[in-house]
Order: sequence, then C-alpha cells, then structure tokens
Amino acid sequence: MRTTKDILIEFYTAFSNGDATTMCKNYDVNIQFRDPAFGLLKGNEVCEMWKMLTEKSKGNMKIEFSVIKADEYTGSVRWIATYKFVKNQRTVVNTVLSEFQFKEGLIIKQTDQFDIWKWSKQAFGITGYLLGWTGFFQKKVEKQAVASLKKYSESH
Repeated sequence: MRTTKDILIEFYTAFSNGDATTMCKNYDVNIQFRDPAFGLLKGNEVCEMWKMLTEKSKGNMKIEFSVIKADEYTGSVRWIATYKFVKNQRTVVNTVLSEFQFKEGLIIKQTDQFDIWKWSKQAFGITGYLLGWTGFFQKKVEKQAVASLKKYSESH
C-alpha cells in the first residue's frame, strides 16, 4: 500500500510534469480544495482547476516541492510555482503551503495557503501592490478565477 508521502510525491511530480490526470487520480471523488485565489472548490471542480492551470501554462510552469510532513491521515508540502501569469505574461513566483487530509489512500481535503498580496503584486503590478491586500480586490480575484474555471469546464 502506498504511503501518504508516496501519494504527495506522485501528486507534485505529476504537477511538475503538467500531468493533471495523474494528480487527480490521488483525489477522492468528494475532494474539497481551498486556496486564496479560487476559494472553496469541490469534487470535479478541483480536477478541472488543475487541468485548466496546467493547460494554460503550456508546459512553462516550474514546480519545486518538499514534503514537510506525512503521516497516516495528514500531510503538508511546501511548493514553489514559477510561471507567466496568463493575462499579462508577468512572471510570478508563488510559495505555497499545502495541507492535506487522507482517507483510504486518497486525498479528501487540500488547503493551499499563500500570500495573496505578494502574489497580486507580481501578477498585477502596481494595481496589485496598491489594492492586492484589500478584501475587495481579493474577492475580485476569486470571482475572476471561478469564472475562468467555469468557462474552461463548459468548453471541455
């Protein structure tokens, strides 16, 4: 039987290879995912998000990761994504802490945490610097991310 560490290594190795299909094989069908950009996603929405992000990066996303903790039911990974933000081709280097919960060898919950203001400054430049820390701007980012995911899902 695979350990949670094996699952996390497979998940992030697949991510670094742009392989959303393999990433999603590690999720329970009732997966719950949360991060500052997309908010709460459930079930198939999570896999659609990874498919969208890996496709839009066109193989130009670099993922580095290290497993911090992995026990029978939980795990955490620190990872760094370096990529071009699709809207304006600005380079973003985002450091993320992902925390996981497992059940029967699958991920049932994933919570990604990162500094949304730091991300906003890189992705949106001066606008992100001036407004990225505000709840208004953060809600706008989430709304746009979810709308982009919905559009992607409807077209696939």
